[in-house]
Amino acid sequence: MRMYDLITKKKHGGELSDAEITAMIGGYVNGEIPDYQMAAMLMAIWFRGMTDHEIIEMTKVMAHSGDMIDLSAIPGKKVDKHSTGGVGDKTTLIVAPIVAACGGKVAKMSGRGLGHTGGTIDKLESIPGYRTVLSREEFFDTVNRCGVSVIGQSGNLAPADKKLYALRDVTATVDCIPLIASSIMSKKLASGADCIVLDVKTGSGAFMKTLDDSIKLAQTMVAIGEGAGRRTVALITDMDTPLGYGIGNSIEVIESTEVLKGRGPADLREVSLQLAANMLYLIGKGMPEQCRKAAETAIEDGSAFDTFCQMVRAQGGDDNVLRDTSTFAEAPYHIDVKADADGFVTKMNAEAIGETSVVLGAGRETKDSPIDLTAGLILHKKYGDAVKTGDSLATLYTSKRDVLADAEKLYRQAVVIGAEKPAPEPLIYARVEKDRVERY
Repeated sequence: MRMYDLITKKKHGGELSDAEITAMIGGYVNGEIPDYQMAAMLMAIWFRGMTDHEIIEMTKVMAHSGDMIDLSAIPGKKVDKHSTGGVGDKTTLIVAPIVAACGGKVAKMSGRGLGHTGGTIDKLESIPGYRTVLSREEFFDTVNRCGVSVIGQSGNLAPADKKLYALRDVTATVDCIPLIASSIMSKKLASGADCIVLDVKTGSGAFMKTLDDSIKLAQTMVAIGEGAGRRTVALITDMDTPLGYGIGNSIEVIESTEVLKGRGPADLREVSLQLAANMLYLIGKGMPEQCRKAAETAIEDGSAFDTFCQMVRAQGGDDNVLRDTSTFAEAPYHIDVKADADGFVTKMNAEAIGETSVVLGAGRETKDSPIDLTAGLILHKKYGDAVKTGDSLATLYTSKRDVLADAEKLYRQAVVIGAEKPAPEPLIYARVEKDRVERY
């Protein structure tokens, strides 16, 4: 079959067969199909879309284009969690040890940050000595001993996705639900977990800016997971406002330990507990309300924090910094952004706040950009909070003094102070299961 014919078929709204999808993805990964033809196909998909069957088949083929991780050496059901990316989203650092403390097994491969969204691996590498690269045997052994291990993604995990994403990035086809869903789920399927909980962000700091688009993406990914034999649930969570108060790598680790110690921001704690409860539910640890209670207990009795420390030690990290977070390295420069009016915070542009963290050095503009593990922001006022002139809205931290002025300007543009207190917005908008959407 010729790629030209497949492009023509999709251009006119036709459905690609399983054999055609297999040949197309395989040919592109092997170099037989050139970028310009695959770019034409991606644009045809952007305009014409794909059926659920096409998306599921393409995701399976992409997942099988490289290593398929076999987790059978770890007894019991394994559960994974994935976020579509946001600002201040450090829930993996909280959720994974909670689930492990409750008897679940979390063998997780995470990514690095790019653009305004942070990456779990960068955050963990701010812990002195923590190794994000383990042999397969070390990875399995850590999960079996601690119940959890979080490492970087394998170099050969879903190589079709890596090649396709690089092309999507330069052909204006990133914002396409079938392509986003297949990209995310191909890596999840290749990672080998039995069950998957998806945290689909919605709002200014998310890929999906509207609730309807977020639900559609969640439904597509849940259909892929279930179609591949993996129990899958998605939560739609808010990303108009950053999650928690800390943004930046070591800053987010510190805030995560606060939650695990029974303190920390209420919004971050709530989203983490909801995700953990759904993970425990999928692996058969009880009904949702029982799983929620178990997750709360794991925080209250200290077992979740102890589990996090055990994982960090097992992977070479110094868990003393988790017990006394004042010993984390600190950025040499900081500045307070002060309010110039009385009122209430009526709007926060989470994407612009994430971009502020990039300017400070906490994020990457390209995949090869170095990052400053101590850089970032601590927010003092968030959506709905009352503000007086001169109050600190946020403190910005960096190792590069010359970026502070630009970062402060960008942050000020991201926050709106109005006269009237705004209506509260929900943290969690919906829960999506197979053939069911529950809106809150």
